Amino acid sequence: MASADAQWLAQNTGFKILAAAAADAPSVSSRDFARKIIDFDSEGDSGKAFLAQAPLSSPITDMKDIPWSAGMKPIPAPAMAGSAAEPLPEADVVIVTWTMDEGHTLSRVLTPGFDSDRNWKHYTHNYEQIASKMRKDAPALEEERLGTYWLTQIAGRKVLCFKSDSHLSQDGPATNGVVPNAIVWKQIITEARPKLVITTGTGGGIGLDVEVGDVVVSEYVHFDCQQDFKNAPFHDAQYKSPGAVSTARLNETTALFAANAGFLPKTNSRPPKVLKSSSYPTGIVTTDFFGFDCTANTFKLRDPVQGRLSEMGDAVLGMVCKEIGAGAPPYIVVRNVSDPEIKSDGLTEAQQQSLAGNIYMAFGKWSTVCSAITCCTLVWSL
Repeated sequence: MASADAQWLAQNTGFKILAAAAADAPSVSSRDFARKIIDFDSEGDSGKAFLAQAPLSSPITDMKDIPWSAGMKPIPAPAMAGSAAEPLPEADVVIVTWTMDEGHTLSRVLTPGFDSDRNWKHYTHNYEQIASKMRKDAPALEEERLGTYWLTQIAGRKVLCFKSDSHLSQDGPATNGVVPNAIVWKQIITEARPKLVITTGTGGGIGLDVEVGDVVVSEYVHFDCQQDFKNAPFHDAQYKSPGAVSTARLNETTALFAANAGFLPKTNSRPPKVLKSSSYPTGIVTTDFFGFDCTANTFKLRDPVQGRLSEMGDAVLGMVCKEIGAGAPPYIVVRNVSDPEIKSDGLTEAQQQSLAGNIYMAFGKWSTVCSAITCCTLVWSL
């Protein structure tokens, strides 16, 4: 495939004002831009405004039924009892996602009829203690919760779906070595006592071998911290799942993508793939900033290659499981490529950032359909 530029965006979404809108715009801080991505709501006002500018893109309400195999279709709990302040229920598998649109789409696939923002149960257990360690404008403080959750059943397994409002890139730098998102992760694992943990969502593809909609499945994840955590002892730490994760049915996943693959970029050269990592260079890199692969290699995600995909949080799970030690559950990262390599030629860094963000707004939800299905397949493989 070719790198994405303004022409790519116009061809795939009808969005034609990138250069004019960004030419004289001041650069937005990495944290603020990451927050824009986290908060973008394709089912809310920001989504309606984007669709008006990108008439070739499709709303998630157009999503088609997934042709589940017998016994695989998720069955959500009809209700969730108890108060928000209670500990999480125990589950065989915990699946955690991160942005507003990831939550919307994951819930359409895994808890149909119960939306992550409108319907899932709020989670506030130990909220005050954890929130006191966060930056004053962190999303969790504004939402007054650590996240939302709902139970579902997949292939006979009890699955806890969790949308986090705590984020490595937003909660603030470590205070006295404390990373708030790590506390949240440890609390989730301690309370739910899962046999498997999956962290899932969108990310930026690295290199030209991956396309929007591809899903990277990896037990390998590492940090590349250059901002809030650049001096932290874990700033470049590498982690691998403490136990093997079965992928026995992973080869059955891509057939389930077909129903909604037509909503991915028309310039894709092939149907979306599932790419299973076998090493750190084929795995996931966690940055503490909104970075993206580009032909100028501005954020040093290539040469040497740091992974197939970059995102902003998954290595925290690896760090927490290493700290837990022998009792830590196996984990796997399931990330979809929501934006491809950006063509740097003729674009300022602010314009490249804007381009990557607009591609996410158009296709983040549709690429998340692929990773949500992949999560189901992994649960089915247990």
